[in-house]
Amino acid sequence: MSENDTPAFPADLTALQTRLHPARAELEALGRTLPWSVEPLPGWAPKINDNTGEIIKPGREPSPGYTPEQLAEDTRLRALVRDLSDQVSTHPYWGTFERGPKLVDARIALKSHPDVLAGLPAAAA
Repeated sequence: MSENDTPAFPADLTALQTRLHPARAELEALGRTLPWSVEPLPGWAPKINDNTGEIIKPGREPSPGYTPEQLAEDTRLRALVRDLSDQVSTHPYWGTFERGPKLVDARIALKSHPDVLAGLPAAAA
């Protein structure tokens, strides 16, 4: 689909996609700051090859687990992303396409549609 073939999406669908982009980015950013385990768990030492001294399985530091605030924010963002993803993927607009490449191309085009990108915060675009 070329830029000249940019489909005209319903305004409510582009609004949903515009909200989904930063919600997903916020969830990913949060995930990068969280401990590796929700619950406190001990770490483990790396496994070393006895002959070469090479690390064959990395170790892991102990996890303090999520704080209640971290857990609440993770839960909130996951629910938001799930809800917005469901609304975008089940929008009635998609029923106007037959299954196949044109539907796939349209779904891909929505993610970078000018109306979607124009509605994003500057840092998210």
